[in-house]
Amino acid sequence: MYEKLGMAGGHGGTGLRGRAGLVALCLAALAGGLLSACSSSSPTAAPPTGKVLLVGSFDGHAGKYQTIQAAVNAAKPGDWILIGPGDYHENDDATAPTPQMASLGGFGGVLVRTGDLHIRGMNRNSVIVDGTKAGAPEPCDPSPQWQNFGPLSPSGKPYGSNGIVVFEANDVWVQNLTVCNYLGGAGSAGNEIWWDGGSGTGKIGLKGYWGSYLTATSTYNGSDTTNAAYGIFANSAAGPASWDHVYASNFNDSGMYVGACQQVCDITIDHAWMQYNILGYSGTNSGGAVVVENSKFDHNQDGFDTNTQIRSDPPPPQNGDCPGKAISPITHTRSCWVFMHNQVFDNNNPNAPNASGYAGAGPLGTGMTIAGGRNDTVMDNTFYDNGAWGILFVPFPDSDQPRPGETCAGTGGTEISGLGCVYEPEGDALLDNTFSHNGFFGNPSNSDFGRISLVAGLPRNCFSGNVAPDGTAPANLQKLEPTCGPLTKKPHTAGPLLGQVLCDTGFGACPAGAHYPPRTGAVVEPLPSDLKTMPNPCKGVPANAWCRDGRPV
Repeated sequence: MYEKLGMAGGHGGTGLRGRAGLVALCLAALAGGLLSACSSSSPTAAPPTGKVLLVGSFDGHAGKYQTIQAAVNAAKPGDWILIGPGDYHENDDATAPTPQMASLGGFGGVLVRTGDLHIRGMNRNSVIVDGTKAGAPEPCDPSPQWQNFGPLSPSGKPYGSNGIVVFEANDVWVQNLTVCNYLGGAGSAGNEIWWDGGSGTGKIGLKGYWGSYLTATSTYNGSDTTNAAYGIFANSAAGPASWDHVYASNFNDSGMYVGACQQVCDITIDHAWMQYNILGYSGTNSGGAVVVENSKFDHNQDGFDTNTQIRSDPPPPQNGDCPGKAISPITHTRSCWVFMHNQVFDNNNPNAPNASGYAGAGPLGTGMTIAGGRNDTVMDNTFYDNGAWGILFVPFPDSDQPRPGETCAGTGGTEISGLGCVYEPEGDALLDNTFSHNGFFGNPSNSDFGRISLVAGLPRNCFSGNVAPDGTAPANLQKLEPTCGPLTKKPHTAGPLLGQVLCDTGFGACPAGAHYPPRTGAVVEPLPSDLKTMPNPCKGVPANAWCRDGRPV
């Protein structure tokens, strides 16, 4: 992927980075040679159309609907739903879903099955979609007696609940609101805002989704099965898509997640802030055009984690190769998965909400982990104050069984005794990043960045132009592997790095003397008080009782 890249000075793209948000939308045109489609100029906006359905009250003007679900049920494609300030205990899923829909995730407090809708709150911080029981003394109440664990499944276990679920509906916008305390259970649950194309189907069931000025959190910590899992979530969904000015905290898997998009994710994530989660971001088998920029990841167990898995959120692998063999206007290579201009710091939190499984194995004290991902570019970021490593490039060992018709080798993995199907990081580039004060836990190999390979004969990763005062594992990676592309000649476990990663993730016993901060109990953190709301929630909305001439009345 990077055969044309030399050292950092030859890596271009600075003139296009300010337009990075266009990349996900224009790659298909690039592949077809239609460069004009990527122009930064915008056509004259057409007058807004569609009905406007008003929920609750705003500035003394009462809307027709008292619940968001009632407005969603009445809406038709092209309509707008505006929501006035209030604490909305939405529970469309109070009646048990069918087992099939529970498995697919097709149930939620607000279930959206109509495409081409705009759902927008009038204030991000005071429009609250609340998973707790009606009558709770405060919004997002943390007390156990006010939590709603969902209807019972046939086995007698609660299904859990989801917040706003856009289920197999194209081109739906969700904006300018908060969702909290929708909890996990026996179904595909515990997701606050979810664009769901059919969880686990291995198919794209939804195209086009947008979210902005969104807050997702949970104030409740229970068991690993009942805790809220994901804040802002998309799976089995293809772009074009964007998330902008989104925040998530206190999740036992990840604050935001993009997965199972068959290398057509086509999403730009801008101005995100993820903190106090097990993983700030998680992306399983998510590739093609993914741009994450101008965002912050802090106080998570592991700040940012993208990986390949053989069965979960198919199909594998996680591959940042541009669709249609296009060339990225950012990297000038065939890598369209780009993480740039982000701050990744203080990801040393052992006390995020109770988690289990692969998410719980995210290496504590690590700013970013690329586990079995390929053709990903990490450039022009700042990594600091991460106690174990600033960033790791490591294999992902997967003991799950492949899906019918698939094999480990056929999906790019290698069977290794005792580890299962191992996916290597291949062809990834770490370019022009600034590191400081990483690796201060002081274990052998703790450093600014590290790389492990267990399988030879695969495209090499490359490291160039990074400021890394706290070293690399193995040492001198930037001299050893300055360019991507050449096939590796032998495995390299980087001396003590493999043992330390196995220790930190819980996949293996700890070497004598190894120390990582122990878990002392889950801590649920409060929301910041200054999250930015949409400057003008009436912008672009057809005239209605709350909006005139594109401004609030």
